[in-house]
Amino acid sequence: MDGTATAGLRDHELRYALANELHARPFPALSAPCHAAYLAIKRPEDAAGRDRDADFAHLLALLDRFGAPHPPPGATHWFGRLGRHELKWEAHTEFVTYTLMGDGVSERPFDGTLFSSFPADWLAQAPGVRMTSALIRVEMHPGDDAIRARLGKWFVGESLAVSDVLDGSATIAGDFRIDAAGHMRFAVWVHDHAGERRIGRIVQRLCEIETYKAMSMLGLARVRSVGRELARLDAALSTLMGDCTGDIEDPEGTLRGLLTTSAELEALLASSSFRFGASRAYEAIVNQRIEVLREERFGGRQTFGEFMMRRFDPAMRTVKATQRRMEAMAERAMRVSGLLRTRVDVMRSAQNQELLASMDQRADAQLQLQKAVEGLSLVAISYYAVNLVVYLLAPFAEAAGGVPRYWFTAATVPVVAVTVWWIVRRVRRRV
Repeated sequence: MDGTATAGLRDHELRYALANELHARPFPALSAPCHAAYLAIKRPEDAAGRDRDADFAHLLALLDRFGAPHPPPGATHWFGRLGRHELKWEAHTEFVTYTLMGDGVSERPFDGTLFSSFPADWLAQAPGVRMTSALIRVEMHPGDDAIRARLGKWFVGESLAVSDVLDGSATIAGDFRIDAAGHMRFAVWVHDHAGERRIGRIVQRLCEIETYKAMSMLGLARVRSVGRELARLDAALSTLMGDCTGDIEDPEGTLRGLLTTSAELEALLASSSFRFGASRAYEAIVNQRIEVLREERFGGRQTFGEFMMRRFDPAMRTVKATQRRMEAMAERAMRVSGLLRTRVDVMRSAQNQELLASMDQRADAQLQLQKAVEGLSLVAISYYAVNLVVYLLAPFAEAAGGVPRYWFTAATVPVVAVTVWWIVRRVRRRV
């Protein structure tokens, strides 16, 4: 079917970019014998948020020295000729990698002369530090006996890992130790039926296994750096929780201590969560890269997978266990803080009830006192009112009817007292 049927259909703006991303980083095509030098550079701090333009500028500085063409702006990978060698550059989330590949091998194994293609002053200006570097030597398969002889000369037997990979297409070896020049060393012996792409995949897998292994181990370094602080917080949390089991002399002070410890735990967990999560992701990549090699045992030696199981997996389990411990401590601190906060609220409610009861008692006393004062005030008001009435009307009563002053006063008292009581009552009701 031709494209006329969908001529009017619009594509998503990222459709081609996303589809091409799956094909953007092909494996190199290598022919034995050959060799490769691998370098991974990472910023010591905040590598994920680094200035990626600085990484790109550093690449361009290297390409300009050899007159090599530039990748397009914003590129995250590049593959091309660099003098007599080929260079593969890739930018990852936390690091950038350079893989320099050349034909042939030197008479002396792992002599590191290929690294001289990276200028010393250019390396010194790298926007980061070396996370790992490796030398990879690829030869035709000389036979198992010859390989055994070379293994004893080239690698440390205690940590040596050897295996046949990809259905017997090649034999790989490495001891994961840093040599005197500061590089890891890997050897690859390939059979005649191994194609160039397969050899390139093997070399690429070895570089990825080494890089992601090193990046995963940063999680263990983080565990060790926070170990003392985590132990201190654990002890403080245990002490505060013990204080909560009995009568608490200062519950609010204990609550403040719990909240402070909880905040410190949350801060520690937040500062470590990225590194722990990255370690888990890198660990998964390491295991996946080893799995796709389809290893078979060579000469009774441990395979790469067995080496990781013995040396690498315990470190990763430590990282996971520490993260779970930190999360459990943070959750425990929050639970205890909630319980203690409830206890403090109950105590405050009881205190408030006592305070309200005391206020009610004082209000009753004030009411009784007010009534007593009102009664006295009625007597006082009535006394002065009677005097005013007597002064005003007594002369008229004596003149008109001959009523004595004292009898008039006696008759006036109940009338005035009732009148004053009635007026005060109305005023109080109105108020």
